[in-house]
Amino acid sequence: MVITMSSELPLLILYGSQSGNAEDLCTKAAKEAKSHGLEPIVKGMDEIKISDLSSYNRVLIYCSTWGEGEMPDNAEDLWQQAQGDSLPSLTTCHFAVCSLGDSSYDLFCQSGKDWDQWFEKQGANRLVTRVDCDVDYDKPAALFTSEALSHLSVVDSSGAYDPSKIGEVRSVPETPDEKAIETDQNKDKIAVGGGLEDLLGTGDRTLNIFFGSQSGNSEQLASNFAKRAENYGLKGIVHDMDGFDINAMASMKRVAIICSTWGEGEMPDNAEALWLAASSGSAPKMDGVSFSVLALGDTSYELFCQSGKDWDNKLEELGARRVAARVDCDVDYEAVASEWASEALTMLSAVDDSGNLHEELIDSIRDMADGGAVVADGEDGFSIPDLHGEEVEIQLGVFRYDPHEKTSGLDTWLCSLPGHMTLLEALRSIQRTHDGSLCFTDGAPHDPNTAISVNGRITLPGITRIEQLSNGRPGSIVMKIEPLPGYDVVRDLCVDFSALTKKRQEASVWHVSKTREALRTDQGTLIGPMSAVEATKLHAMSNRFGSQILHSCSDSVAYANSYLGPSVCLDLWIKKSDSRTSDKKIKQIDKILSGPDAILAETDLAPMARQPLAGRGVQNALSEARTSALESNGYNGRHGKHVWWYAWTLKSSGRVNDTVLYRQVLGPLGLLSNLTSGVTARMLTGFTRTGGKMVNDILGLVVPPAGIGKMPKQFNKRVDKHYEVVSIFNTLDRRF
Repeated sequence: MVITMSSELPLLILYGSQSGNAEDLCTKAAKEAKSHGLEPIVKGMDEIKISDLSSYNRVLIYCSTWGEGEMPDNAEDLWQQAQGDSLPSLTTCHFAVCSLGDSSYDLFCQSGKDWDQWFEKQGANRLVTRVDCDVDYDKPAALFTSEALSHLSVVDSSGAYDPSKIGEVRSVPETPDEKAIETDQNKDKIAVGGGLEDLLGTGDRTLNIFFGSQSGNSEQLASNFAKRAENYGLKGIVHDMDGFDINAMASMKRVAIICSTWGEGEMPDNAEALWLAASSGSAPKMDGVSFSVLALGDTSYELFCQSGKDWDNKLEELGARRVAARVDCDVDYEAVASEWASEALTMLSAVDDSGNLHEELIDSIRDMADGGAVVADGEDGFSIPDLHGEEVEIQLGVFRYDPHEKTSGLDTWLCSLPGHMTLLEALRSIQRTHDGSLCFTDGAPHDPNTAISVNGRITLPGITRIEQLSNGRPGSIVMKIEPLPGYDVVRDLCVDFSALTKKRQEASVWHVSKTREALRTDQGTLIGPMSAVEATKLHAMSNRFGSQILHSCSDSVAYANSYLGPSVCLDLWIKKSDSRTSDKKIKQIDKILSGPDAILAETDLAPMARQPLAGRGVQNALSEARTSALESNGYNGRHGKHVWWYAWTLKSSGRVNDTVLYRQVLGPLGLLSNLTSGVTARMLTGFTRTGGKMVNDILGLVVPPAGIGKMPKQFNKRVDKHYEVVSIFNTLDRRF
C-alpha cells in the first residue's frame, strides 16, 4: 500500500541544548521528517511558551542534561513554566523524548527524564520509549529518530494515532501535469522493440543519486554524475544520505549510490543512519528499484571499499535489480569513476517509468550520449557542475581586535548570501565589499591555518557552506565568528601559531626508527613492513585536520601556558605506539608524557570528542596516553589521585568551596589532625559543603579555633568551567 504524503502534518521538534549536540540532532530529525510526510517546526526551548504546546498533536524532544541533573540554559525558563499553575492539557498530543547525558554523572540524562514524565503527567501519549544516550549518542539517537518519526507520521490531522499504518511506503503527491504524463496511453507507448524517442519522452526520467561522504569526494562525484545524466535523457537529483528515509528510496525507479569507506570498513558519518534503517528488520522491499554502486576506498586498508560493497549487497538483498556492476575505486579514482559513470548512466537510462529494462535500446543510448556529450572541463572526464543554493539571511558577528589601540569587540553584518557559498568566501566578500581592514587567514579549503571558531565549534571555513550552518531552520542564521582559542590573537581572526611550533620543537615529535628487517620491492627498494592491523590502528589515532586545530580543541590550553597541548601529546603517543620507533625514542617519549606539562595537564578530554574536527578516535588515543602516564608513576604525585578526585568532585557537584579545597590539600592525615577543630569540623557538620548559609552568623562561636565573632564569608560558588580551577590547583600544587 502507498500512502500519499500530506503537508498538513506539522511536527514540533524541541531542543534543550548546552553545547549544540541536541540542536544538531533536531536538524537531522527535521530533514528526515520531510521524507515521512511531516512538516518540521524546529524550536529551541527558549523560543516557545508552555501554553503553546497544546496546539501541537506531534512533539519530538531532544534534551541534554547539565551539571547536577539540571536543564540546559535555553530550557530553564520553559521548565520553570512547566512547574507553575494553569498548565495546558495535552490529551491530544503524541510525543517522544531523546535524552542526552554522560553516564559518569549520578543524575544521568535527568533533564530528558523530567520532560518525559511531565508530558505523560499532562495526559500526552508517549509513542516511543524514551532513549537515554551516553556520550556516544549518534547511533542510538539515529535509531530513535527513525522509529519516532515512523510513529509520529501516522498521527493524522485530527490527532488520531493509527499504528497499523507504520512502515507503509509513502510517496509525494503528483501535480496535475505529472499525472497527465503518466496516463495509461503514455505507458503503453514503450513496447519491446520501441523507439528511443518513446523511452526518453515518456514518464518520469528522474535519476536519484545518493552520496555517503566523509571528506567530500563522493559528494563532488555525485554532483558531477547528476550533471552528466542530462546527456542520457535523465534528470539527476542528488540526495545527502543524512536524514533520508529508506521508505522513500523504495519508491524510486532509478538509484545510483556513491559511497566512501571510513576507518575499519565503516560507513561515513552522513550515511550511518540510513544504513542502520536499511539493515533493520523493518526495511522495505525494493523490487521496483534499478541501481548501480560506485565505491570509494583505499587499498592500503584491509576492508577496501567495504561501505560500497555493503550497499551493493543490501540493495540486492532487498530485491532491487543491479543494472550495472559495482566499481571499487582506489585513491586515484577519477578515471575509474568516469568509466563507471558511462556504463551506469547508459543502463539506468534504459529503465523506463515502469521499471522495465530495455536492453534493445542500450546501443542507441550510448550513441546518443557520445554524440551529444559536452566537452568536460574537469580532469576526471566530468563536466564541472554549476551549483547554486537558495539565498540565506545571515546575522554575522565577527570578533575584531586592534593590536595598536588594544581594543576588541564584535562587528555585526546583516547580509543575504547564497547557500552554496562557503564561509571563507563570505569572509572574502565582506572584506572586499564592506571592510577592507578585516583580517583572517586565507588559504586552501583544507588548510588548518584558516580554521576559526563558529558558535563555539572549530570550523574549516573553506569546506563549510552557509546552508550547512542554517540547521534547517527558517529565518536568519546567527553566527558568532571568533579566532581559534588557545592562541595569541594577532589581529581580528588571525592568530599566532609560533607557541605551538615551539612546543613541538621542544618535545621533539619527530620519528626515530629502530633497526629492523626490511623487504625488497620489485623495484629494488628496501622498505620496513607493518601489519595491516597496526597501520589501521595508527591511522585511526591520527589527527587528520592538523595540529593547529586539535590544539585549540582543548579547554585547558588557554589556562596552562606550560601545557604542551593535545596535538603534541597525540603525536608522541602515536610514535610510542608505532612498532618502528626506536627503544631510545620510546624512553624519551615516556619521560615527556609522564611529566607535569604533558597529557596529565589535560583536565577533560570530553570537549575534543564534541568537536567534529577532532572526534572520538583522538579522545580515545589521548585517554590511553593519560592512562599510560598515570600507570608509570603509580597514580601518585601532583597529577595523581589528588587531581583526579579533585576534578571528579568539581564535575559531579558543580561547586567549589573551601571544604573541597582543604580536603584535597590536607589529605587523610591532615584531616585527622583537624578532627576537632578547623575545617574538618566544618566538613562534618556540612555547613559549607552544601553551600548553605551560616547559621545566624554564629558558626564562629561554636566551632574552634575561630573564637568570638563572625566567620569570614566562605568561598562558595558555582563552577561552570572546572578545568580553570584544576589548572590553578595544578599550578599551585608543587606537592602540598
